[in-house]
Amino acid sequence: MSAATHRPRRSCLYMPGANPRALEKAKSLAADTLIFDLEDAVAPDAKIEARETVCNAVKAGGYGQREVVVRVNGLDTEWGLEDMKAAVAAGPDAILAPKVIDGGDIDRLDDSMSRAGAPDEMGLWVMIEMPKAILNIHDIAEAVGRTRLTAFVMGTNDLAKELRGVNNPPLRTAFQTSLGLSVAAARAYDLLAIDGVFNGIGDEDGLAAECMQGRLMGFDGKTLIHPSQLAAANEIFAPAAADVDQAKAVIAAFADPENAGKGVLKVNGKMTELLHLEEAQRTVEVAEAIAAMAG
Repeated sequence: MSAATHRPRRSCLYMPGANPRALEKAKSLAADTLIFDLEDAVAPDAKIEARETVCNAVKAGGYGQREVVVRVNGLDTEWGLEDMKAAVAAGPDAILAPKVIDGGDIDRLDDSMSRAGAPDEMGLWVMIEMPKAILNIHDIAEAVGRTRLTAFVMGTNDLAKELRGVNNPPLRTAFQTSLGLSVAAARAYDLLAIDGVFNGIGDEDGLAAECMQGRLMGFDGKTLIHPSQLAAANEIFAPAAADVDQAKAVIAAFADPENAGKGVLKVNGKMTELLHLEEAQRTVEVAEAIAAMAG
């Protein structure tokens, strides 16, 4: 598992690409990841100007340890190809592409990034927001072995529209199959899995409940639409102090020479197998990365 996998993505905040003040404000926000949006957040007549604004902001930098991602328009739109060229040239940590439906889309996006001069370490994040993407989720995920594919980002608003489902947060009954299959595919292929947005700005209890649901399902973090949502996501998707202590104890127990060759140990009263060691290491590394960002 790569070190990048252990980078915190508790909070992934969408920032409207057509708003220079918002992009500047992002430099002071407690977001793990900033997603500069050229797609849904930008009206058609503002797309070209937003592209220039976002790319200039990315080139100028100043975002500290925050991960910077640019969401481009689809390659099948009139803006997509130029978005990709400009975004890659700006040098973000990753490109986020909308509305993929199969592994062929991942290949085409990766090829477009290569043609634009993207380095190998620039990630490709994709929105999982179409019914065909859910039906083809394995085909999409297995493209990780031949492309820059790094993360699945759930697009629950688009899914609601396409499925004709009713969003009933925090239960999200209509999305349970889509969310579960996406997490399973992400884990099978060592991809990041980022949960969809919560639309109720100001509904702190609803946000916390939905974050907890996403955490329990196995998501690494949550996409957000307003800075006021950052604190809840950062708290809920961070490893709890007790879990970090237990993880450290697990690591120490398996490192003890007296336990060499043992596959099962009792750690603080809990039956612990070797399969728990990798998760313990991940938990500690994420906690250390969060602490380093805060420090």
